Amino acid sequence: MINQVGQIMVYVNDQDKAVSFWTEKAGFRVIADENDGQGMRWIEIAPTSEAETSIILHDKQLIAKMEPEMNLETPSLMFFSDNLEQLHNDLSSKNVTVGEIVSMPGGRVFNFADEEDNYFAVMEKGK
Repeated sequence: MINQVGQIMVYVNDQDKAVSFWTEKAGFRVIADENDGQGMRWIEIAPTSEAETSIILHDKQLIAKMEPEMNLETPSLMFFSDNLEQLHNDLSSKNVTVGEIVSMPGGRVFNFADEEDNYFAVMEKGK
């Protein structure tokens, strides 16, 4: 039985640029930056060090060579925020592409794009 989502793999073209985006603009933390000594590097990031789920940033080209049949498209991720307007304003002030805040049946939501034009959504959800 699966009881938790542990890690989400995101395949990026430039790991260093992706880490900069997620840490400097989105407020994530680097949990681990690992290298196997043979060119395989993976970087674990999360919104907090206590987060139950983290994101692993992998080099898209390297994974494509290792596993040509693997789907390397960016997953559709929904993040939660307890202060949607503040996050929207913060990302906007850091020149992140953000969509307008819209009301959906589940609550207010907006989307934003990373440096590689991958879009992610954020929904307002209090603690």
